Amino acid sequence: MRNWILFIGTIIVVFLLAMLAYTIMDRKAEARFAYQPKVQIDGIEPRDSIWGLNYPRQYQSYQRTADTTFTSKYNTSALRDALEDQPEMVILWAGYAFSKGYNEPRGHAYAVHDVLHSVRIGAPMEAGEGVMPSTCWTCKSPDVPRLMSEMGVTEYYSKKLSDLGPEVINPIGCADCHNPETMNLTITRPALIEAFEAMGKDINNATHQEMRSLVCAQCHVEYYFDKNKPGKEGAQYLTFPWKDGMDVESIEAYFDNIDFADWIHPMSKAKMLKAQHPDYELFSMGVHAQRGVSCADCHMPYRTEGGQKFTDHHIGSPLNNVENSCFVCHREKVSDLVNDVYERQRKIKEGTNKLRRIIAMAHFEAEKAWELGATQEQMKDILTGIRHAQWRWDYAVASHGAAFHAPLETSRIVTSATDIIQETRIKLTRVLADLGHNEPVKTPDLNSKSALQAYIGIDLEKETEAKGKFLEQVVPRWLKEGRAREAQKEVKVLSNK
Repeated sequence: MRNWILFIGTIIVVFLLAMLAYTIMDRKAEARFAYQPKVQIDGIEPRDSIWGLNYPRQYQSYQRTADTTFTSKYNTSALRDALEDQPEMVILWAGYAFSKGYNEPRGHAYAVHDVLHSVRIGAPMEAGEGVMPSTCWTCKSPDVPRLMSEMGVTEYYSKKLSDLGPEVINPIGCADCHNPETMNLTITRPALIEAFEAMGKDINNATHQEMRSLVCAQCHVEYYFDKNKPGKEGAQYLTFPWKDGMDVESIEAYFDNIDFADWIHPMSKAKMLKAQHPDYELFSMGVHAQRGVSCADCHMPYRTEGGQKFTDHHIGSPLNNVENSCFVCHREKVSDLVNDVYERQRKIKEGTNKLRRIIAMAHFEAEKAWELGATQEQMKDILTGIRHAQWRWDYAVASHGAAFHAPLETSRIVTSATDIIQETRIKLTRVLADLGHNEPVKTPDLNSKSALQAYIGIDLEKETEAKGKFLEQVVPRWLKEGRAREAQKEVKVLSNK
């Protein structure tokens, strides 16, 4: 009996080992044939659906960036009106398009869609109309590097946004980050290369791990449109202000030295700066970057499927994928990791929320001072204080991940901005007193987006009506023309032999 048990046990073990060997061989065979290309990708191919024929797993995971169901304590992947949530921003951005409309960002799949639907770009009914330059398309589509290649970089920056409406129809995708011949990560936006050169660096020396952040840094950065770039006159040339450093003070000094302003505030008359989204700059100052973690490690973690390991292109918050992102390095409970993030965000938001209202009050007080006859000499330092304080507030909040990426640096920036604006308001109080005003300045309801927009003269109903006509009459024509153009491009199918 004992021999029979041993014999049967041996047969079972051999069978299981054989099954294991078969599975391993099957997985290896699958790995060998998983990425046999089906089509030839030539040049800059902006259509992700074509890339998806060769890389289906990456493509299918990228399509999930259209998912808007994720919600954390402070953020969401859905469409949310930030001006409704934080109405004082209407005053901070008075005179600038952001005071008309500002939504929390959604996934990359919506990059082109959300530009077209934004009230900020206006409603250009014909090519060449509108206030927005073509430069505004730069980070929204792989059609952009295609156009730069076809037209020339300076020529691309010299157009209006409406000139290229039929050309820019594909949202952020594969061709923005990958060389189609090697699939290596590549830089497709010249502004990043030029920024490295301005700092005396060669981006070609970047390691693969560094490239896993730098492809993101093509867009997730602070930038401005240089209208006076030597040899590029007439273009709104996309430029990163990194020449003297990437911290908030260095960039502030850079803008001050060239006397740059995004706009003049109609209430305070201050020369204002609008921070864009300095994600890479602040990320670089955090502990994760210091320890060699890349953007992709957390926002595009590896995953396995059918024996294949690949990068998950569902680019989004790590809080929506804690097991694959955070757990690679951390061993805490999910709840502990998530609560740690929320606690950092809460502390930063407490400071930025208070700061936002104080800056709004400074604009009202400055407006009152001008109304009472303040002189340029009286207001000179005050206007600089408003400019610097709001720049730092904006720098801290425009980078949506700042509270986690670099909480210490972000807290320092918020604290310095608070000090600047408090000192500025003391100066304002003295000026107002000298002008005979010794009571609080009256304001509209600071908790009402509509009241504040009405105060600064925005007719949102009129803007929305014009936008509706644009979306109904112009956008379908742009898409139809763009798709007809793409349909003429032949896709070469490769032999499976």
